[in-house]
Amino acid sequence: MELAKIGATPKGGVRRLALSELDGQARRLLIEWCRQAGCSITIDGIGNVFARRAGQDDTLPPVITGSHIDTQPSGGKFDGNFGVLAGLEVLRTLNDRRVRTRAPLEVAVWTNEEGSRFAPVMMGSGVFIGEFALQDVLQRQDIDGISVGAALAQIGFAGPAPIGARKIAAYFEAHIEQGPVLEDSAKVIGVVTGALGLRWYDVIVTGQDAHAGPTPMRLRKDALLAAARMNIEVNAIAQRFQPNGRGTVGFMQVAPNSRNVVPGTAKFSVDLRHADDTQLEAMEQDMRAAFARIAQEAGLSLAIERVSSYPACRFDAACVAAVRRAASELDLSHMDIVSGAGHDAIYLARVAPTSMIFVPCEGGISHNEIENAKAEDLAAGANVLLHVMLARAGVVSE
Repeated sequence: MELAKIGATPKGGVRRLALSELDGQARRLLIEWCRQAGCSITIDGIGNVFARRAGQDDTLPPVITGSHIDTQPSGGKFDGNFGVLAGLEVLRTLNDRRVRTRAPLEVAVWTNEEGSRFAPVMMGSGVFIGEFALQDVLQRQDIDGISVGAALAQIGFAGPAPIGARKIAAYFEAHIEQGPVLEDSAKVIGVVTGALGLRWYDVIVTGQDAHAGPTPMRLRKDALLAAARMNIEVNAIAQRFQPNGRGTVGFMQVAPNSRNVVPGTAKFSVDLRHADDTQLEAMEQDMRAAFARIAQEAGLSLAIERVSSYPACRFDAACVAAVRRAASELDLSHMDIVSGAGHDAIYLARVAPTSMIFVPCEGGISHNEIENAKAEDLAAGANVLLHVMLARAGVVSE
């Protein structure tokens, strides 16, 4: 609640865009808290922050947890922020109990996970693992022409530490589910086994503008009508690939967008997701075939461009088992779950053993100012995080 005051909105949410002055304020507050907990602080060239609690053998690879503190333009208090603050709470609890770990522990704050102000999403973790080149990312600009590099410098977070190039013992990320499955299933802990693969497309259907009155229905080349049929197909395809298929048309533009003109052009997006890359490919092929058939039947032209693609992610079996075991030992109701959203953990899984811990959010609502979660569920997630980090790092003394 204290962190959420920075960028607080009238409706109870948070607007704290990546690398804004508000983001800088939040980072400085968090660093102050981490230093009070006895941590050393490292900031790398893309602004990722690492708060380190020393272990008995500080030469060992650290066990890392974390998430992000940037938000959507009309975001909530918990998305990302819970994962960072749960990590801080783990360190504070170990201090309170005078528990010493064999390996060091770190809490990471990843830069620009949301991608609202700057593209790409999951920027900090992507640069960290080498998915994106630092110099390319530093030149990316927001809608006002401000570059990532300039924004980092403005808030004082263009850090000196080298990016990546170090071993990690394991990475665990706690997060609100951002969906309704746990709440619907009356479970407290989601044992995240992986994340859905994702493919985004831009689609353009081109017909012919025509006067709505004089043009008979049989002679129309209505691009919007065809696009509507395609939207229905996207939903039908996702239904055929259950339980993990997802299909969404979330954006559409119609031209000329006039009340008495048959639409000649419709542009729209398609978002396809699945936990299995083979099934995701099959969904794409079904979509392309259905769209081509609809366009041909209507006498329209069609263009489909795949604009983004992320493979399905499977988290480390041992890390997943550790989360499941901790939930059982703490007598917390739990279930295996696949993440439908992207998280920094997806990139970290490419370089280190990784898993995630989900807790319910009210109504499954996220990326929204009314986003909410129960204190007892957040505490449960933090307790599971504590146990899995201790199990991986090793306890020296109490």
